[in-house]
Amino acid sequence: MGKRPAIERREETEDRTGKRAAFDYAPLPGTADEMVDNKGRVRPVWQHFLSHLSAMPEKDLAERFARADRYLRDAGVFYRAYGSKGTGERAWPISHIPVLIDEREWQTLSAGLVQRADLLEAIVADIYGDNRLVEEGVLPPALMAANPEFQRPLAGIRPASGHYLHFCAFEIGRGPDGNWWVLADRTQAPSGAGFALESRVATTRAFSDIYAETPVHRLASFFGAFRDALQGMKHSGDDRIAVLTPGPANETYYEHAYIARYLGFMLLEGEDLTVVKGRVMVRTVAGLKPIGVLWRRLDSAFADPLELNQNSHIGTPGLVEALRAESVTIVNALGTGVLETRALLAFMPTICRRLLGQDLQLPSIATWWCGQEEEREHVAKNIEKMVIGPAYSRAPFFDDDGESVLGSSLRATAKDSITDWLSSDGPKLVGQEVVTLSTTPAWVDGKLVPRPMSLRVFAARTANGWQIMPGGFARIGSGADVAAIAMQSGGAAADVWIVSDKPVERHTLLPAEGSFTRNMPGSLPSRAADNLFWLGRYIERAEGALRILRAWHARYAEAADPSQPLLADVSAYLSAVDIDTAEPVPETLLRNIDSAVYSASNIRDRFSPDGWLALNDLAKTARRFHVTVAAGDDASHAMTILLRKLAGFAGLVHENMYRFMGWRFLSLGRYIERGLHMTRLLGHMSGPEAPDGALDMLLEIGDSVMTHRRRYNVNTARLTVTDLLALDPLNPRSVLFQVNEIHHEVEQLPNALINGQMSPFYREAMRLHSGLAVMTPEGMGPEVYQRLERELEQLSDLLAQTYLG
Repeated sequence: MGKRPAIERREETEDRTGKRAAFDYAPLPGTADEMVDNKGRVRPVWQHFLSHLSAMPEKDLAERFARADRYLRDAGVFYRAYGSKGTGERAWPISHIPVLIDEREWQTLSAGLVQRADLLEAIVADIYGDNRLVEEGVLPPALMAANPEFQRPLAGIRPASGHYLHFCAFEIGRGPDGNWWVLADRTQAPSGAGFALESRVATTRAFSDIYAETPVHRLASFFGAFRDALQGMKHSGDDRIAVLTPGPANETYYEHAYIARYLGFMLLEGEDLTVVKGRVMVRTVAGLKPIGVLWRRLDSAFADPLELNQNSHIGTPGLVEALRAESVTIVNALGTGVLETRALLAFMPTICRRLLGQDLQLPSIATWWCGQEEEREHVAKNIEKMVIGPAYSRAPFFDDDGESVLGSSLRATAKDSITDWLSSDGPKLVGQEVVTLSTTPAWVDGKLVPRPMSLRVFAARTANGWQIMPGGFARIGSGADVAAIAMQSGGAAADVWIVSDKPVERHTLLPAEGSFTRNMPGSLPSRAADNLFWLGRYIERAEGALRILRAWHARYAEAADPSQPLLADVSAYLSAVDIDTAEPVPETLLRNIDSAVYSASNIRDRFSPDGWLALNDLAKTARRFHVTVAAGDDASHAMTILLRKLAGFAGLVHENMYRFMGWRFLSLGRYIERGLHMTRLLGHMSGPEAPDGALDMLLEIGDSVMTHRRRYNVNTARLTVTDLLALDPLNPRSVLFQVNEIHHEVEQLPNALINGQMSPFYREAMRLHSGLAVMTPEGMGPEVYQRLERELEQLSDLLAQTYLG
């Protein structure tokens, strides 16, 4: 038997106070705990989970956690971290022990969050509408006038859907008294819903047996209802729904791609869109297509450089014009980031009574805006209990970037100057009551330990009103310090299980049995086509370089003399394309592979996790070989390994990718690049001045040695090699094979034929195909290869002009 985890039951006795001594787990002093109540007893909702956990050997538990980590790693789940050493992708930091909450408590929480979502909708409608809250003095005019999130050009614009808010998130925490508080509202472009889904999958991989036996509410129905709601916002059947992302450099880009793929929406960037006569259109390979709903994941100010922020390079000029025309619904409406302002929390109770005629069911963390004298005095007198921070910050106090000041940490001399500071900078500051967050179990160094946590909960507007996600994710501190909750500070995320006392429905986004409609894939955005095309070219370019380098190093291993005529000739050829044979694994090869990774990263919503993992594995292996491999046989073997990994990636793409427009552009990139590669090699290595052994090496690079032996009963000769590598329509390495495939794919592209006439691109492809198809080996010479190279490059340029602009 393996060693048990450090949550073994002690003797089943009661101490003198009557408290049952059951587990080696004690909450932090002065905090509430999610697993253990204030009398030290395990809460009923945790008992089933904990009884299973305590029976597991540590080895079994470690294997379960490894399964969860492996899933996240294989799925490529990451977030982008920012720091003094720059930015970088980091694996999603999961805390493996889920947070369990009783369904009855969750229903109370949900009711409070639904009320809050309605309140936020009413507030933003007033701010950009009648503005009565300011007029009546409920909101200070100075607070709104100086708010950087208030977008003045949007004042008076009513959303086409009739609502400003459609998807919100709330940061909530439990205080020492056991009550829940709202720490921050998320209305700008709430992130985390996709990560909540991935955390659920990872956690169920670890505890599949416990999860199957536990009546935990599923998450699929929440996303299904929101997807249906977005479908209902379209203005016509031709409208598209898209997720608007700032791009791969954003910290949560993975989630943007994941959500788009999960719900079946397009993933777009600002440059993919244009506004024509008040309508938002997406540039696709089939022309401009209308967008009816945009689920934006970029901040409002960057959405329209024409009217909001002229320095934005990620927005779409004219987007505000489309809002005025009510031709597009944006989720959430531009300008709703004003609701995230920290100072607004100070006025929420009064606003709720004014707009809804109700008291807040779920209170905010106690906040005082220091632009008012009475509030400044209160903050100054109670500085020991306060955190003072920027009034217009949109982050909860534990997410702050160092601008907040903890009153209890100040020296006596500093405390004396607080009043002066508040008097001079009061309108820019808020005081917030220090909150001691509840703790939840986390697995640290082989045992359960309490860690502070907050919950991020999501609300979606559906046809039946607001629906609260039955879960979300918990942010878990890396230590006892509340500030360590933030992901950028080393915090982790845990799944949240809402546990019922009766069986729950097993929802899915898959259609019910019965009749169905087979919808064709949506239009391919031009930017996505561009990235697919260049992904194909970079992958093929890397393969071509690998094959030449492998052949070169295999011969170098035998001769050990780079000045030998054949080696020197091929080195000169490679040098002309910036590949240095003095480097066993050249930097240029790495750049081609990295460029392929970059192109793929821009289309994560169209890329399978397996393909992404294979491509990244290729890049990592190439980087490792770059510093460890020596010239000769070692390098030749390394090239073989890289070729196998590249073939694995190509095979995954070939077997798994749907044969529609994206496939065609990826294939065209590969065919054009392979055609160029073979054309250049034939022009250089099959001529009369080529050194001895060049033809044999050419067959090896073209992976056609065995085929040549079977098809031609002669030794290698210029005409047989030319016939096989240039003009054989059945050889997948020949130039004619590539041109045949290009011709076939071009026929399937949009607008290849317009009113019965060939497009210029189709005509050029046809001319290239027919010209090569009638050639004979005897007629193939250096001038022909040079012309072919120019024509293939021109075809690539014409494709870009026709479809990728």
